[in-house]
Amino acid sequence: MGGERKVYTLAQVSEHNNSKDCWLIIDGKVYNVTKFLDDHPGGDDVMLSSTGKDATDDFEDVGHSSSARAMLKDMYVGDIDPSTLPTKVKNTPPRQLQNNQDKSSSNFMVKMLQFLLPLIVLGIAVGIRFYNTESK
Repeated sequence: MGGERKVYTLAQVSEHNNSKDCWLIIDGKVYNVTKFLDDHPGGDDVMLSSTGKDATDDFEDVGHSSSARAMLKDMYVGDIDPSTLPTKVKNTPPRQLQNNQDKSSSNFMVKMLQFLLPLIVLGIAVGIRFYNTESK
């Protein structure tokens, strides 16, 4: 790694996307993982599916050990030009209802139905039973 660091674009890294030549982008760094494909515990398909994009989230989601992270040092080939990566869209949850009256009134209606519906069904059942015994 001595001297000047090589900087790659996403397009350049994306060209290395097969089992004979596989590069990954993890934490802004570019790694040539070709020699490790056969030894990867998750199989080579896992790594090949992470080519051509920022694989940081894929790498972090698995929870790699410190020894796996240390192995990356030997595979380092350069850095990624961050301006060539697509910007991440922040996933924002849908806005919640702010009107507490609407929320509390709908909760009240649900509770009333939960209470009244069994009583109505019971009343109908008793009424049918009573009607059937009276008509005999």
